[in-house]
Amino acid sequence: MSAWVKAWAPPLIWMGFIFFLSSQSTLPSPPDPLWNTLLKKTGHAVAYALLAWLYARAFYRTESTSVLSGRLAWGAAMLYAITDEFHQGFVPGRHPTVTDGLIDALGAGLGVLLWMRWVRESHPAAPEDR
Repeated sequence: MSAWVKAWAPPLIWMGFIFFLSSQSTLPSPPDPLWNTLLKKTGHAVAYALLAWLYARAFYRTESTSVLSGRLAWGAAMLYAITDEFHQGFVPGRHPTVTDGLIDALGAGLGVLLWMRWVRESHPAAPEDR
């Protein structure tokens, strides 16, 4: 049980944080519209890159290969992104967008790629694990 909690608590906590942020009608933003857009879109990418990293870590710790863990992590992050965009449709002042979903997908992909690189460099494995 302890190994499961160590593996899955971080992504679950991060999912809660994303849910909290997307439940807010408004978020602090800079006055300049360009900076506001850049910060929010970058925030989406970073949030989902970290979520995918945490998912990959959890899948890997629960007896998966690094390649399978990466695929599962990207899929799980995308599923969460879709549900998060849907959820935003019910929050006053918020609305779901395909653009945000695509940015989430790119961020999750980057998170998985970075995680896989980290695994290869810090945890050498058998060739069949790649």
